[in-house]
Amino acid sequence: MSENLYPRHLKTEMMRALATARVVNVVGPRQVGKTTLVRDLFSGGSRFVTLDRVGVLQAIDRDPDGQLEALTAEAGDGPLIIDEVQRSRKLALAIKKIVDERRQMGQFLLTGSSNIFTTASVADSLAGRVRTLKLLPLSGAELHRANPATILDWASQRDDKALLKTLPKPPATRRARYIDLMLRGGYPEIRALPERERRLRQSDHVETIVDRDVADVLKVRKTDAMRRLIDQLAVRTANELNVVELSRTLGVQRPTIETYMDVLERLSLIARLGSWASGEAKREARHPKIHLHDTGMVAALRNFGAGSFAADETPAALGAMLESYVYGEIVKNLPYQRDAWRLYHWRDRYGHEIDLLAETNRTLVAIETKAAADVVSTDIKNIYWFKSDGPGRKRRVTGIVVYLGEEVLSLGDRIFALPLSVFWSFPARTE
Repeated sequence: MSENLYPRHLKTEMMRALATARVVNVVGPRQVGKTTLVRDLFSGGSRFVTLDRVGVLQAIDRDPDGQLEALTAEAGDGPLIIDEVQRSRKLALAIKKIVDERRQMGQFLLTGSSNIFTTASVADSLAGRVRTLKLLPLSGAELHRANPATILDWASQRDDKALLKTLPKPPATRRARYIDLMLRGGYPEIRALPERERRLRQSDHVETIVDRDVADVLKVRKTDAMRRLIDQLAVRTANELNVVELSRTLGVQRPTIETYMDVLERLSLIARLGSWASGEAKREARHPKIHLHDTGMVAALRNFGAGSFAADETPAALGAMLESYVYGEIVKNLPYQRDAWRLYHWRDRYGHEIDLLAETNRTLVAIETKAAADVVSTDIKNIYWFKSDGPGRKRRVTGIVVYLGEEVLSLGDRIFALPLSVFWSFPARTE
C-alpha cells in the first residue's frame, strides 16, 4: 500500500472474501476510498473498469454478457474489478450467469455506493456466492494507523479481574484534539482541508450524492426535498426519529420521507439504530435513533467549527456529535470482533436510557457517552440501574462511559469510564 494512504482494516477481510466467494461486493458512500483501496491492492495484476466513463457504461448496457466475457478473459487469474457498478441496471444478471457457470473464487470485485444484488430473484440465486463488505469513512484507529478496536471482545470477557489487566492504555488526548477529529470526519480527502474548504466540499459532496448516487437507486422528482431532508437529519443525529414530525417540518408526505430514508441508508449516508426490547414489558421506546455515518458531514451541514463548542456555545450539539462518533467507531470495528454483535439503543417510559447496546448471545455491553473531560456518579446512573434493577439484571452486562478525558476509571460492578482514545489503542490480536 502506498505510504501516503491510510491503512484500511477492510483490506484483510476483502482478501479473505476473495478466497472464499465468487463475487466480492464492496459498498460504501462516495469519496470514502473504495476505488483507491482496490486499485492499490491489484495494481497491474487484474483488469479494472469504471462505469463512471459513459462509453464503458453504454457498451456494457448494450451487451452485458458479451462485454463481461471479454473483460473476464482479460483479467486472467485476477478478479475483474468493476467500479461504480450501481450505475448499470443490467450487470447483476450478467454476473449471475457467469458465476453460475464457473466455480472459481474471486471472479469479480465490485465497488459502488449501493448494493446491486438487492432484487429477490438475484439475491436468492447468488446466495453463498456473493460476499458484501461495507467500507465506511476512516475510523479513529485507521487515522492513527493503529489496529482495529476490539473493544466488544474486551468487554465480553467473563473474568471481571481480567478486564482492567487486558485493557490497553489509551493515549493521552486533549479535548480540543477530540473535537478536531469529530469536526474533520473520516472522508480521506475532505478531512485534510481547512475549515471553510471542508464545509464547501461537504456541501458539494451532498449535492453529488443527491444528483448522482440517489438517481442510480431511485428517480427523485424533487431533489430539493431530499437535500433538505439530509440537513434535517444532520440536526437530529443521535436522536430518536419521529417521521411524522419530520414530515411536517419538510412539508413532504410520510411515505416519501420513508422512501428517501431507505435510499440514504442504502447509500450508507445514514443508519437507523433500532430499539432493544427486553421482553419484560411493553413499556420501552420503539422508535429508532438516527445517526449520520460521518460527523464531519454533520459539522459542515450545521456550520460547526473549532469555536462552536466553547463553554457558552452549544454543549448539547457536541454531545450528539460524540454519540454519533462513538456509534460510528463501534460499527466500523464490528467486522473485527470474534463474535457477531447486534446494535441497539434503549429507553423506557420512566426516563432510563442507554445510548448504545451491543448484544451477543446473553451478553450485553451498555455504552453511554459524555462530552466532558470528567465523569461523575450521575453519568453512570442509567447503566447501573439497567444492570442492577432493570432488564439487564439477568444478563452479563459490561457498562462503558466514553468521555473526553485521559484516564481509565473503574467504577465498580463491571462499569468503566474510558477515554475516546481507547478506540485507537488496541494491539494487534494474536490468534
